[in-house]
Amino acid sequence: MSALAKASGALKSVDYEVFGRVQGKYTEEEARKLGVVGWVKNTSKGTVTGQIQGPEDKVNAMKSWLSKVGSPSSRIDRTNFSNEKEISKLDFSGFSTRY
Repeated sequence: MSALAKASGALKSVDYEVFGRVQGKYTEEEARKLGVVGWVKNTSKGTVTGQIQGPEDKVNAMKSWLSKVGSPSSRIDRTNFSNEKEISKLDFSGFSTRY
């Protein structure tokens, strides 16, 4: 990506799935704190899945949190990111938990 695109705050979208002893309730809080939009959902197989959208630097900060930090009592074994792409506009107006 060019320096110009970075400077203009290119928007990114990425899907994620977190494996380990995890639950999504702190994800929404962290996303709002960082200023990204999207969603999170606890799956029946014990993972957390969702999508994040926002400026590239904020998306990267959220990816780092999902990979390394998580909720206070979580144990993150691994995090898979997929479908990472640049987008022209956000598809969401906030961050929500899906059930």
